[in-house]
Amino acid sequence: MSRNRTERLVNLVICLLSTRRFLTAAQIAATVPGYEHDPGDPKEHEAFQRKFERDKAELRELGVPLETGTASVFDAEPGYRIAHREYALPDIPLEPDEAAAVGIAARLWQHAGLAAAASSGLAKLRAAGVDVDPQATLGLEPMMTVDPAFAPLTAAARDRREVGFDYRVPDRDAPSRRRLQPWGVVCWRGRWYVVGHDLDRGATRCFRLSRVVGPVRVIGQPGGFEPPAGVDLISHVARWSGPVERTGRATVLAAPGRAAGLRRWAVRTEPVSDGDLLTLPYADPDYLARQLVGYGPDVRVLDPPELRDAVIQRLKEIAARHEELVVAGGAR
Repeated sequence: MSRNRTERLVNLVICLLSTRRFLTAAQIAATVPGYEHDPGDPKEHEAFQRKFERDKAELRELGVPLETGTASVFDAEPGYRIAHREYALPDIPLEPDEAAAVGIAARLWQHAGLAAAASSGLAKLRAAGVDVDPQATLGLEPMMTVDPAFAPLTAAARDRREVGFDYRVPDRDAPSRRRLQPWGVVCWRGRWYVVGHDLDRGATRCFRLSRVVGPVRVIGQPGGFEPPAGVDLISHVARWSGPVERTGRATVLAAPGRAAGLRRWAVRTEPVSDGDLLTLPYADPDYLARQLVGYGPDVRVLDPPELRDAVIQRLKEIAARHEELVVAGGAR
């Protein structure tokens, strides 16, 4: 799923959780970032309707209890909302070590990149006279891991400004200087990439953010270029990275009713006494390990050993980083 669509879905959930009344599609389009369009333009409005239908289907597939109804018998158009009582999780009892692991992960992975858009959407709801429940979305925060180059490159892509940075490739010892017109930043196979027009090579190029060395330098003026219309950034990265060959098979024990994302990924599910055995195809054990760590105690790797070791190593890195943060905080 692209970052733009992820942001839009999160903002849609926040919007529908924050009101007790049903919101029409027109109200949602005027409120949620990502749905902006001219209602008077038939093509734009049709594109919005298709996008909104896909997003509703995606939320329902993810288990979000999206309700349809009207606030009054006089309303001709149906609206949408999320029932907070059905969306909220029940109390989750955690052992002390499990609670500590969750706390460490939350502090390390918290990223407020979507906060501005979400706040803007809620402000529009209030301005439109919609009753907003400020308590409904407490604890709903975007979580992601990003590279240091993420913020400056996304800002440059948004403002259409050329950038320069030093970039290191595996087969060279010294980084090379690159100049780029960034079209956007996307996530592919668990890694972040920037796609754009390489000014020195005169061609479209992709760069992995983790290989950017040092700061990103803004060298152009706002609005200095225009990306190609309808460019598919993910396709560029996919072609550059090559096809995924998922030749590996992992066996993971998932707790009953948990890890819905992994269950959709699994090619085989076998019920057992304490959960379900999922068979997951994979190409990169490190990438799969990153995904599994995010499910916490809901999953346990049984096989292969290399994947189990990768998960353990990642948990150790999280614990070590937490210790560094604690020491740094105490030294201030």
